[in-house]
Amino acid sequence: MGRNLQSGERLRPVDLARGHGLSTQAVRNYEEAGILPAADRTPHGYRTYTPLHARALRAFLALLPGHGHRTAASIMRAVNAGAVDEAFRLIDESHAQLLDDRRTLRAVRAALRDLGPGAQSGTGAASETGAVSETGAGPGPAAAAGNGGTFIGPLAGRLGIRTATLRKWEQAGLVSPRRDPRTGYRVFGAADVRDAMLTHQLRRGGYLLEEIAPLIAQVRTAGGVEPLEGALRDWHARLAARGRAMLTGAAALDACLGEPLSSAVPAARTARSG
Repeated sequence: MGRNLQSGERLRPVDLARGHGLSTQAVRNYEEAGILPAADRTPHGYRTYTPLHARALRAFLALLPGHGHRTAASIMRAVNAGAVDEAFRLIDESHAQLLDDRRTLRAVRAALRDLGPGAQSGTGAASETGAVSETGAGPGPAAAAGNGGTFIGPLAGRLGIRTATLRKWEQAGLVSPRRDPRTGYRVFGAADVRDAMLTHQLRRGGYLLEEIAPLIAQVRTAGGVEPLEGALRDWHARLAARGRAMLTGAAALDACLGEPLSSAVPAARTARSG
């Protein structure tokens, strides 16, 4: 990283690949995707790289763990095009997403607190008496709501999701509403509301349905939400790791920006300072 571009050092694709534990094809793919600046060519058409490309590759690989492939690639493409402000905007958006994920985690913890013994015994959302039919078009039978359940429409509205989403969760075994004997409408009891709320929050946290299913099963078996504490600790650890990885990526990108990655970069800087 400390070597000067004026040294004229040339690197073969295999040199760049081995230095970063990659295949030469991966290096070529990164170049073709715009993640690396375009390589020079020898008179015989072979690619040649420089320390500039090595810095760009190090930056991209460092950005990956914190920002993901798509965002990391977009950041490097912007840098290579001289659009440094765009690269910074992408980084800001990624940090904002991490902050939103942290807020979601806090919301899940709050949901767990709300889903204590009182909620599981029938208080809260599960005891609402306002009910709509299975189609959401009008009121359903009052007897079902009076028995401590809620229909699919009010529950979907409370969660801010579509009724089709709740049906999908039912198919995945994440909620198990009973059926009203007179109308056949789904009636969500206290435990179903709890499971739907947890599923909703965990989906916001990035969990897949197949990852949520065993957690819900544990909650049902244990009769409460305590088994989710381990999952939440893991979630918190993953968010912390992402934050640390973003710092590592920022340091590598800053080293990249120490010298321009394309001829457009100094021009852009001069234009802004003029």
